[in-house]
Amino acid sequence: MRNGIVAILATVIAAILSGCGGQIAPAPKQETAKKTFRIAFSQCNSAEPYRTAQNNIMKRDIAKYPDCTLTIQDAQQDNAKQIAQIENFIQQGVDVLIVAPNEAAPLTAVVKKAKEKGIKVVCLERNLLEPVYDIFVGADNVKIGELAGQFVAEYVAGKGIQNPVVVEMKGLLGTKPQEERHNGARKYIDPIPGVKVIEDVAGWIQNESLKRMETILQANPKIDVVYAHNDPMAVGAYWAAKNAGREKDMIFVGVDALGGPDGGIKRVLDGMLACTFYYPTCAAEGLEYAVKLAHGEQVPKEIILEPARITKENAQEWYDKVTVQ
Repeated sequence: MRNGIVAILATVIAAILSGCGGQIAPAPKQETAKKTFRIAFSQCNSAEPYRTAQNNIMKRDIAKYPDCTLTIQDAQQDNAKQIAQIENFIQQGVDVLIVAPNEAAPLTAVVKKAKEKGIKVVCLERNLLEPVYDIFVGADNVKIGELAGQFVAEYVAGKGIQNPVVVEMKGLLGTKPQEERHNGARKYIDPIPGVKVIEDVAGWIQNESLKRMETILQANPKIDVVYAHNDPMAVGAYWAAKNAGREKDMIFVGVDALGGPDGGIKRVLDGMLACTFYYPTCAAEGLEYAVKLAHGEQVPKEIILEPARITKENAQEWYDKVTVQ
């Protein structure tokens, strides 16, 4: 009886093994969790419309990269705050840091520290004192200044204005865009015969420009051109002149050429600005290269995007092109 039971069990086991090909099925493989790359953007001042546009473009485009996350922190034009925020990103061990420095000198050391900790760095649009980054993505501010200076010189010559008075409303001192937009423009403005240039600083802020321009208007009965280092400051100067009933006595020239109903291109279409110059936000490109760095890809040391002159003749075309939906 016992031998019969053993024989039956042996037959059953043989059948099972035969049905399985004589092998025990392997355990299913466990999928390796995919890495998520953390990208941090240290923004110098989101209150500026240009900076808001950068933020919005990055928030939109991060969806293209499902294995990446994006965190944006705003330094509110405060060097100490931006340094502290970057220090925090270093402590968190983010994979890539995108930084738009508020000022070059104070931010260079902390960005260098991030790089030395193994964090990949994209320097966006404002350069540092040293190339302590993997890639710089920006535009040619000297060229933008030169284009603006050429426009002013052509306007004055074309109108036959004698002894012209030009107001230069400058951005935040200590920043590369301010310095370069000033130097580029003055190559062409300073040689204008009999020119008088009145300089003031509004730190990129529209309301500050309005206040500064009010004082300039009171002291100067003749003003022919206002050249501002960005569109908000040009608009601020315009409103000061309009409030004084003098907006038709001069033209207003800006830089940035953002799209949308509040951007500089719309101000050209409305006749508020005579001209603005397209200064690429560099945001889409900056994020694209940040993702490449996160993935371990090689990138160039520098990417420089081209500016463009925008007047009423081509403003609608540019408005349609650069407006972020």
